[in-house]
Amino acid sequence: MASMTSSSPSHAPASWDAFATAEPDFADTVQRRFRLYKHHVLATLRKDGSPRVTGLEADFRFGEMLLGMMPDSLKALDLRRDPRFALHANPGPDAEMNDGDARVSGRAVEITDPEVIARFIEEATPPEPFHLFRAELTEVVRIGLDNDELVIRSWRPGQPLRTVRRK
Repeated sequence: MASMTSSSPSHAPASWDAFATAEPDFADTVQRRFRLYKHHVLATLRKDGSPRVTGLEADFRFGEMLLGMMPDSLKALDLRRDPRFALHANPGPDAEMNDGDARVSGRAVEITDPEVIARFIEEATPPEPFHLFRAELTEVVRIGLDNDELVIRSWRPGQPLRTVRRK
């Protein structure tokens, strides 16, 4: 889980909206990739520091990437204790990865504002009760193929979009 415990970012985490403002095309590509499938894979940290991997739905609204969870689920309790997470987009039904690979890392901040929760319930109609977290991003990565090259694009708050190509 080196990506979750890597050195501290040089800039504060960013909201999805701040990411989309900084890199609109890249943010759109990553968001489209997450919207291809309903369920994704969330990594959190257990009390003892070992990883926990579980399924999760991501929602994009209010300029945020939102993570909803059942009440007192282990992943919610993990995030309340240690907000670091990584979310990997569902890879899809086969090994071809035609739509590439996307993941985000950062900190999950629980939303407790009753007005925001009420607005979310009105728009998303989630099963209740639930925990709702917003993602504060420290890294966004998309990996895809361009002919015979592997293309890795990554963004961190306060840094330009980085592209690495490998044969």
